[in-house]
Amino acid sequence: MLPSSPSPAPTSAFKPPAGFQRVRLTLAWDGAPYAGWQAQPNAPSVQDTLHAACARLGGGAFRAVAAGRTDTGVHAEAMPAHVDLPAAFRVPLPRLARALNAWLPPSVAVLEAEAAAPGFHARFSCLERQYVYRLLVSPQRHPLWQGRALHVPHALDADAMNAAARLLTGTHDFAAFATQEDRQTVRELRRLEVVPGPEVWAIHVHGESFLRHMVRGLVGTLLLAGQGRLDAAGVQAVLTSRERAQAGANVAAGGLYFAGALYPDAPASTTSRSSR
Repeated sequence: MLPSSPSPAPTSAFKPPAGFQRVRLTLAWDGAPYAGWQAQPNAPSVQDTLHAACARLGGGAFRAVAAGRTDTGVHAEAMPAHVDLPAAFRVPLPRLARALNAWLPPSVAVLEAEAAAPGFHARFSCLERQYVYRLLVSPQRHPLWQGRALHVPHALDADAMNAAARLLTGTHDFAAFATQEDRQTVRELRRLEVVPGPEVWAIHVHGESFLRHMVRGLVGTLLLAGQGRLDAAGVQAVLTSRERAQAGANVAAGGLYFAGALYPDAPASTTSRSSR
């Protein structure tokens, strides 16, 4: 039997330490300068960059926790996070986003800062994580999309890509799409959809959680379908093989964006800002 998604923890399960207030942030960043969100001993991270900005405004802040860990080079349009600040933190909450942005580099910005709901935890309260991968489908590259979308110089069959996506949507063992993964590999893929544009295409990928490089492997496999190199039977064979070598290659990180997340306190919407 396939495992079911765990129920969200009760609001009493997570609370800031005594004498601290929990603040909910929404962040955006250009992933090119960073080794992802998570702090790294020998590489710049978004988490460390934000922590340094908090320190400039007053000591005592805990390291921020985000809804997900992004890989090196992956961007974020709307990443929820929380940070526990001392109750006596000198910057009033209505001014916090602007104050942090004054100390953050141009590659990172706090879009919103607000008091967190009781029991809110950016990672463990999250019900769904949403990504979008962008393709520049054009005969020629475009410098303004360099590092922002994967350049595909030939035509793609969007119908074939979406047919493949439908076969992959749902609860499956996604071992064939993961890189060096030691966790259990069954996941629920709630949305996998290719939305063509005049030049820039968007591939939307939604789920509660993902395996290492799973989203980039899924996109690489959809590209094979769009190029006529993988039919429906081939997609199904990749999925059931559980062998990474059978799926498409991991596409470049620069086209991938963390686009939003769903929480129990937002049943009808998300923090997604990926509509551009």
